[in-house]
Amino acid sequence: MAQPSNPIFGARRDQAFPTLAQADIERMRRFGEASAYAAGEHIFKAGDVAPGLIVILSGKVDITQDGGLGRSETIVTHGPGSFVGELAQLSDRPSLVNALAAEPVEAFVIASQRLRDLMVQEANLGERIMRALILRRVGLLESATSGPIIVGPADNSDVLRLQGFLARSGQPHRVLDSDSDPCAKTLVERFDVDPHHLPVVLCPNGRLLLNPGERDLARCIGLLRPVDSARIYDVAIVGAGPAGLAAAVYAASEGLSTIVLDCRAFGGQAGASSRIENYLGFPTGISGMALMARAYNQAQKFGVEMVIPDEAKLLSASADGARYALDVGDGETVRTRSVVIASGARYRRLDLANLAQFEGSCVHYWASPIEARLCGGQEVALVGAGNSAGQAAVYLASHVRKVTLLARGGSLDASMSRYLVERIRAQGNIKVLTGTEIEALDGEGGNLATVRWRDRAGGAPTTRPIRHIFLFIGADPNTDWLANCDVALDARGFVRTGPELGPARGAMETSRDGVFAIGDVRSGSVKRVAAAVGEGAQVVAAVHAYLARDGSRAVAPDLKGEV
Repeated sequence: MAQPSNPIFGARRDQAFPTLAQADIERMRRFGEASAYAAGEHIFKAGDVAPGLIVILSGKVDITQDGGLGRSETIVTHGPGSFVGELAQLSDRPSLVNALAAEPVEAFVIASQRLRDLMVQEANLGERIMRALILRRVGLLESATSGPIIVGPADNSDVLRLQGFLARSGQPHRVLDSDSDPCAKTLVERFDVDPHHLPVVLCPNGRLLLNPGERDLARCIGLLRPVDSARIYDVAIVGAGPAGLAAAVYAASEGLSTIVLDCRAFGGQAGASSRIENYLGFPTGISGMALMARAYNQAQKFGVEMVIPDEAKLLSASADGARYALDVGDGETVRTRSVVIASGARYRRLDLANLAQFEGSCVHYWASPIEARLCGGQEVALVGAGNSAGQAAVYLASHVRKVTLLARGGSLDASMSRYLVERIRAQGNIKVLTGTEIEALDGEGGNLATVRWRDRAGGAPTTRPIRHIFLFIGADPNTDWLANCDVALDARGFVRTGPELGPARGAMETSRDGVFAIGDVRSGSVKRVAAAVGEGAQVVAAVHAYLARDGSRAVAPDLKGEV
């Protein structure tokens, strides 16, 4: 039986570390290969790709995580009937922990592909295993002692950028403040790092990166792997927000080979929402990150290939069996029979000359726990009047001294859901200023000191000592990459779809055969999470029909009975 020593698993420890009945073990055995490990043998180490899910028949396995500077902490000891693994084993990613045979071990190993087969073919057993894998990852996230270590000043914009990327990618990590943490100072001295080169990231495989970009960091920790240019996918989905992930889940679950690309992280703008309360089926609400993480894990369960963060640069025609080629990353190419554009939108910026110098450290485009900790107990300004702005204002109000919400319009009622308007009015530390806009930011060295705003109807300007502002002023379509791709856009840059392009075009078909658009990037779409998810599910039927018509697949499936 697994014996967790880490208290973070609490009341759900039995779900995180279940003991399998003998009948369950026999059902799983056909998916695995017999294996044995000697006492003291390292089965795998953090940063290495584990062989798969390891079901223990006899013996014990210690699971440990590195605590830094040579320290090691035991998370759990697995015994007979237990299994070794977490979400990394579902997608063949590098392990976040170490596994050591505490005594001679007899086991069988279920490789990633066969693990996904098990979850489909043995639904009830697969549900228990999936729940355990998710809870183990949650435990690692909450413990904050696994994964890469970011070393640098706590309020440095690049530290916040890397921390935000890992958090939104569902990756455990640690942040050590180089100004105050003795462990950080020891690491800087050990690796002889010039303080001007901070931040640095120490990856689980031992590599040290000097202020890396997100793609370099993702490659180092195994999140981003080379694209197989020889493989031809049934569908390539550009964008991993609600629309893209929904399309991926439905496409892969219906047998289409599917690859998803996103230049940032999964979840899109929805993933940055502190709380979504009007999404069907969640009466108590759910954070955007939690909702999108479930969708991301669900897609991986069905075998979707995730290429994140990697940017689609050009869509062009292809021959040799693939209809299209997507140029991505460092000269890599994705070959595919069809394409779904779900690249969403990018945040709008204020038209202020010095805005860029404060972005990343003092000007924020989402409100996550990282930003909430950064400005705890302070007064902040928030600009916007939509649902995202309302959700962020309510969330921040529980962490900061005061939120001043600035809206250009005359009322929040025209653009914000009623429940959010009422909640904002009920918060004693949220002040709403309508008909108001920011006209100046002031500060030095990338540190914001004051914000000046003005009533648009006239009157004297107001200047406040505010160090952090949050911008939720809408978004523009993320379609710059389509400029030379022969995909028709409307006057605002959104992708045109449907009968207006020709009588034979379906609702989500673009001007190019086999290329579809869904979610916020599509012209005329409803900018809501539920609508995006619905379009993601709906487009798969259109992709099936196209592939059948194109001769790539024999028939489209009968979806009448699908949920």
